Amino acid sequence: MITLKNVRKNFENLEVLKDISLTIQDGEIYGIIGQSGAGKSTLLRCINGLETYQSGEILVNGQLVSNKQEEKLRLLQKEMGMIFQSFNLLNRLNVYDNIALPLKFWGINPKSEEAKKKILSLIELVGLSDKKNAKPRELSGGQKQRVAIARALVLDPKILLCDEATSALDPEITREILSLLQKINEELGITMVVVTHQMEVVKQICERVAFIKDGKVLAEGKPEELFVKPDKDVKSFLQEESGLLPQEGVNIQLFFSDESADEPVITKMARDLDINFSICWAKLEDFRSHVYGSLVINVPTEEQEKVCAYLNKEHVLWEVLS
Repeated sequence: MITLKNVRKNFENLEVLKDISLTIQDGEIYGIIGQSGAGKSTLLRCINGLETYQSGEILVNGQLVSNKQEEKLRLLQKEMGMIFQSFNLLNRLNVYDNIALPLKFWGINPKSEEAKKKILSLIELVGLSDKKNAKPRELSGGQKQRVAIARALVLDPKILLCDEATSALDPEITREILSLLQKINEELGITMVVVTHQMEVVKQICERVAFIKDGKVLAEGKPEELFVKPDKDVKSFLQEESGLLPQEGVNIQLFFSDESADEPVITKMARDLDINFSICWAKLEDFRSHVYGSLVINVPTEEQEKVCAYLNKEHVLWEVLS
């Protein structure tokens, strides 16, 4: 478990993290999302001890992350693998030797039978069995990131920290890397913290997400809760508007869960209530293979009470838009 309590971080007079409190459960994939400069990467670097913080506390598996206890921090960092947007591979080394680098750093012989078995199993896990002797210049961007993922796993970490790990990749390769991360999470049970500004990343793999703006956590919850029914700040981040809505009548936004997305609520309501209304805006989105969505309808003012009562009866979440 990773626990942050009232964490504050300054760079001289600039306060980058402002009273951050989060709890990340063992085995979950947790997203941290926000615009550039929001403090996401700084927060991640505080979690693994690469950055110090001025106040509050960060606990990883019950142990305080603090540079005042350097040996304990070093051992704790061994339990946290990290992957970055830039792959940080050594061009003179092949795939096998790049993955072996952390073992050398910890004084483990990468040529030992145990190390060979570990490295080759990771190469297979990330789908590069035919590339173990290839140099980085012979690899695509997605293949380089697979090498970086294997390298981050070679010390058997309990936590994997991902800092914009797919930002340099095209959409199709991004989906492949995210599927690989999901597979690693499911098969190895590794807790993952994913920092990103990419909506697709959060929707595809994250179980919970924190939205950060100006160093503060403004919203936290399941991705579908934040992005299907966003508040003002999240909507601004998504650059999402419902378009120009009619000035006459009442605009009502409906929210659909995985269970209700396929239900013909709108046609049933029109038939059962015998009223006319307009569909102004709609979207459906896929979150970890579950479909969620929302829709805005415009109804005559005199029909508002009847429509809202019907939606309540059908257990559809809704709100009136101003």
